[in-house]
Amino acid sequence: MIADNKGSILLVEDEENLHEALKLNLELDGFGVTSAFDGAAALKAVQGEYFDLIILDIMLPEMDGVQVTETIRISNNEVPILILSAKNSSADRVLGLKKGADDYLTKPFNLEELLLRVHKLIDKNKKLKDKSSIGDTFSFGGNTIDFKAQEAIGNNKEKIQLSKKETMLLKLLIENKNEVVPREKILQSVWGYNVYPTTRTIDNFILSFRKYFEEDSRNPKYFHSVRGVGYKYSE
Repeated sequence: MIADNKGSILLVEDEENLHEALKLNLELDGFGVTSAFDGAAALKAVQGEYFDLIILDIMLPEMDGVQVTETIRISNNEVPILILSAKNSSADRVLGLKKGADDYLTKPFNLEELLLRVHKLIDKNKKLKDKSSIGDTFSFGGNTIDFKAQEAIGNNKEKIQLSKKETMLLKLLIENKNEVVPREKILQSVWGYNVYPTTRTIDNFILSFRKYFEEDSRNPKYFHSVRGVGYKYSE
């Protein structure tokens, strides 16, 4: 999957002909598409990769789309979800939206309308995700980070050479100050699509940051792990 496309989409649809037609049209429109044909496969994909949008059929084998949506939202994942449904009643629409879907399209639908909704949801999500940049340098608690030079002055006042990934992760956490950044977002932003280090890898980066910048690395003030969710920089 290419990282400079218009976005990555998880397509969850068990009807093969429709799935292939949608996949082809989304890829022609510049999106990277990952396929899943049932609810369990969809949830597994969401745990392993960052997506800009999920297109989700309601009528899936074993676990339906509403249950999938609910499970994703319970895990604090705010990825936009567009539900496709053959059910046209307002009660079904309300249920889907109530469980956390962002949009709802009934079958049969116009392909152009689907693509318009896809663009709109992804653009809206990207605007929400794009935090104001913090510039080339940042200081906190006697520490200074120079993102451009990939250097820092840490707690013991000595110069630290930062790796590119350390610099990227520091910038991402600081730009989202006081907010938990989900593991999936870190993987997408720092490691790129389809490269999945283990949680332990990110934990090791956080341990290094504590060593560099905290007065007491065992009782961190700035860099926190939020078990099962992600990581946070706070002041």
